[in-house]
Amino acid sequence: QVQLVESGGGLVQAGGSLRLSCAASGRTFSIMGWFRQAPGKERERVAVISWSGGSLYYADSVKGRFTISRDNAKNTVYLQMNSLKPEDTAVYYCAATTWALQWPPVDFSTWGQGTQVTVSS
Repeated sequence: QVQLVESGGGLVQAGGSLRLSCAASGRTFSIMGWFRQAPGKERERVAVISWSGGSLYYADSVKGRFTISRDNAKNTVYLQMNSLKPEDTAVYYCAATTWALQWPPVDFSTWGQGTQVTVSS
């Protein structure tokens, strides 16, 4: 069974850090990424990484604060989140796909269930 399982969410004070993990099982994906959705807002693409790590994408809202990385031996992608702000509060979703027509990709074939990140002021 192909699935993505996120972990690492939680409650943190503004200025703090969290590290999200997403473990893939059932297959490997050349492209993996993180999205987030806050209540009442549209889903936002946060960060995307290619297989080699040579291609990266970050949303303007997280540039300089978040870092995406992956460990292909563990079939896992990470999102290191530093200097967190209350506006980073959202459900964070891991997504993956095996190919894309453009960079950064718009469509992802496989999604995780999401993990809640709450940043208090």
